[in-house]
Amino acid sequence: MPVDMNGYWKMISNDNFEEYMKALDVNVAIRKIALLLKPDKDIVQNGDHMMIKTLSTFKNYNMDFHVGKEFEEDLSGVDDRKCMTTVTWVGDKLVCVQKGEVEGRGWTQWVQGDELHLELRAGGAVCKQVFKKT
Repeated sequence: MPVDMNGYWKMISNDNFEEYMKALDVNVAIRKIALLLKPDKDIVQNGDHMMIKTLSTFKNYNMDFHVGKEFEEDLSGVDDRKCMTTVTWVGDKLVCVQKGEVEGRGWTQWVQGDELHLELRAGGAVCKQVFKKT
């Protein structure tokens, strides 16, 4: 049975985010703004259907998908690219693979106690974010 990730999560740490954005070729002005933000995550999990909303005062990003089914992800609010994305359960972790222009792009997300851990990967850069359940 998959881990329950439902809930509202507030960011408490964001390590190596600038290097991750550089790997995605995000322009310097957007990087400077993004580094000041502490986005929240609002996750609704219903069986294999998930909605992950990333909410900030600058931009919001919604990801709506079914676990195990590939879909085209429009990342125009992030780095203005599209990619083919598949999210699967690997043990108690959600693992996302994003096929597109940037090699090694994706993320892994898991719950540990009352914290949500998110590891973002792109082009060799790794960003680690931690959120606390509210």
